[in-house]
Amino acid sequence: MNSTERPYALLSVGELLADFIGHHVSTSLLDTQDFRRYQGGSPANMATNMARLGHQCALIACVGHDSIGRYLTREIAESGVDTQYITADLLEPTTIVVVSRTSTTPDFVAYRHADSLIDPEQLPDSLLAKTQLFHTTCFALSRQPAQNTIVEAAQRAKALGCQVTIDANYAPSIWPDRDEAWRVLRGYLAAGAMVKISLDDVERLYGKPQETKQVLADFHQMGATIICLTLGSEGSLVSYDGGAKQSRIPGKKIDVVDVTGAGDAYWAGFLTAYLDGYAPGNCAIAGSAMAKLKLTRQGPLPSAVDRKLLYTDFE
Repeated sequence: MNSTERPYALLSVGELLADFIGHHVSTSLLDTQDFRRYQGGSPANMATNMARLGHQCALIACVGHDSIGRYLTREIAESGVDTQYITADLLEPTTIVVVSRTSTTPDFVAYRHADSLIDPEQLPDSLLAKTQLFHTTCFALSRQPAQNTIVEAAQRAKALGCQVTIDANYAPSIWPDRDEAWRVLRGYLAAGAMVKISLDDVERLYGKPQETKQVLADFHQMGATIICLTLGSEGSLVSYDGGAKQSRIPGKKIDVVDVTGAGDAYWAGFLTAYLDGYAPGNCAIAGSAMAKLKLTRQGPLPSAVDRKLLYTDFE
């Protein structure tokens, strides 16, 4: 895609929220006493991660007209992301999520308010026409009015030449109606989306573990063009060309410090390599390299990441 005609590498749409993450390691919030505040929300993290890699990005989100909302907007702006499309609702407070600190899948509770109030006026065709990648999450799609706004915008984005992507980070605690989740996902994937989904996401979305072959077949059938199944310490699997081609990327042993945001880091690395013209298998290697940077440090990534670091294993 032409970056001159489409200056935004990524338009990330969805939740901007405050993560209150346990200060000490604990598998459950039951035993967590002290928390630290961080800017959170997967779409917001995606935008900041892509900005760290040198991309021009914009975030479409809604926060409350409160101090936490102002803090979050300031953090996003300082990371280099365009914040002009973030709105502040006068009635609903900013969404917060309380998260345990662990080396495995964290325990969390979401207190949702303003994040779902994304409005169609925030996503005009004139903005979509300036964008290379249109990205969202299952979290963002789980409530109205954001749900209809985002699915409809994805269809317009496709028609205007954007590549649509999604992190299928389904969680029943966020989206209890699994049948609705499948219906909405089907509508979004029909725009030819690139999908990132983890083994945990798969089990939650299907309600039980599934054979990888079935998952890939289902998502390609719904319209996904590239599917990246992340396998934790076992690496990742990428399926493309309607499932006719696959690349398996083995995992590497590392000393994990903090798993929070690792999936967002992975997808930022993957999409950066995609925009740079690399094949899906190499995109997955780049994603793994970016995830490693996040997994091996406490808190957010550095303010700038040299994207050449993502490509050292295959260049």
